[in-house]
Amino acid sequence: MQPTATLTSKRIASIDLLRGAVMIIMALDHTRDFFHREAFTGDPLNLASTTPFLYFTRWITHLCAPTFVFLSGVSAWLQHGRKTTKELSGFLITRGLWLILLEITVITFGITADIHFGFFILQTIWSIGISMIILGLVIWLPFKVILSIGLLIVIGHNSLDFAEADRQGNVPLFWNFLHLPTVVPLGGGHFLGIFYPFLPWAGLMILGYCFGRVFTTIDPPRRNKIVLWTGIGLLVFFIALRLLNIYGDPSPWSQQENSLFTFLSFMNVTKYPPSLLFLAVTIGVALLFMALVKNTSGRFSKIISVYGRVPFFYYILHFYLLHIITIVLYLQRGHTITEGVKGVPGLPFKFAVPGEGYSLGIVYIVWIAVVIALYPLCKWYDRYKTNHKEKWWLSYL
Repeated sequence: MQPTATLTSKRIASIDLLRGAVMIIMALDHTRDFFHREAFTGDPLNLASTTPFLYFTRWITHLCAPTFVFLSGVSAWLQHGRKTTKELSGFLITRGLWLILLEITVITFGITADIHFGFFILQTIWSIGISMIILGLVIWLPFKVILSIGLLIVIGHNSLDFAEADRQGNVPLFWNFLHLPTVVPLGGGHFLGIFYPFLPWAGLMILGYCFGRVFTTIDPPRRNKIVLWTGIGLLVFFIALRLLNIYGDPSPWSQQENSLFTFLSFMNVTKYPPSLLFLAVTIGVALLFMALVKNTSGRFSKIISVYGRVPFFYYILHFYLLHIITIVLYLQRGHTITEGVKGVPGLPFKFAVPGEGYSLGIVYIVWIAVVIALYPLCKWYDRYKTNHKEKWWLSYL
């Protein structure tokens, strides 16, 4: 089935607003990674050592990757309204390959600042790229088959947890790409970090593609109700299944010293790879946002939407700006360029020392400053894309 282009501009604006919001939140997590004094020495979700504020700072960013992957699927459906299946399939496959290439080159360097590329990173952009390739192949199938594949993957992939537990993580390499994160030695002092196994992400993008049908075939009032009740349904599903503690996430919750930390345990679902419950709660919240936030024409909403219209451009820039600031502060603390380039043994990130860094308050200040600083560039690029739609290569950035 090829969708018809009946989407209203308001709904497009709401998607841009949601995407922009999660892109801004995403930068908070990466700022914490670069600047927080405990970034390399502790886990912000470890209930034995975290604080509620630190936990929330990390947990809120869980919304980012699944929302962006889901919306990438929705966007693919919307593009199908103006592209043939052959054109869309070719675009998804080639763009997916392009994203993977950029992940292991431009983005890896932006994250590690390692000129020798001792550590190649496969995370968010890789997962989007490989998921686009898979989606580009499955869109030839009937809609019901595509939907069934997406549901089967998202609902059923946690059954693989039991096999992985039985084998104590001793699985072949293809399985690591599919479902189990790992670090692979490549020889010569180089490593490959598979942090985003692609199976659940591909399933989520396929479901996003199928959900895109809601935006092109249903009138706005009824559509908004569907988005709202789907979001509510996902959250109810999350609570019910999480209470059972038997399926949907490999990390069970437990009673803690007080009700607050018991709640934090309940919400501490697995991201690597994203469990069924992780996807249910994050996409549920995202859909509620889309349904309930109706003012997409206000000044603040328009500012946020700019980031949502140029997400990949912003994604690359924010890593490089964060690392530039990191290097400046590293030198200010008395280190040298030589020390920074050499790095700390066992740590793939250059110009960083475990235990050095700043308070969470400083992290928030740097985060806000980086987001604001990137706005003029994002605004310029947004206008450039709008005024140069004839340039085909812009759709790859």
